[in-house]
Amino acid sequence: MGHVDKRSITLSPELAAEVDGAVAAGEYASASEVVRDALRLWKERRELFGYTVEELRALWDEGVASGPGRLGSMEKIKAEARRRMKADDAA
Repeated sequence: MGHVDKRSITLSPELAAEVDGAVAAGEYASASEVVRDALRLWKERRELFGYTVEELRALWDEGVASGPGRLGSMEKIKAEARRRMKADDAA
């Protein structure tokens, strides 16, 4: 594995039980493997979404600055979504 940086983490009792259960079931050889796998999945998910927190904040600000939406209310948004779903189903 080469160079490793050692970390100490604190888990809730529920998460600790999940980790212990995965090791006991033979899914992983150690708690460290469970955490490494979870971190790899977390990293993949972040890369899949492709936005940093700063980028998301900028997009949010851009949306707010653009003014109210053309539909104006959640009920109108839902009605438009239902209309589009019906149109897609009919096509």
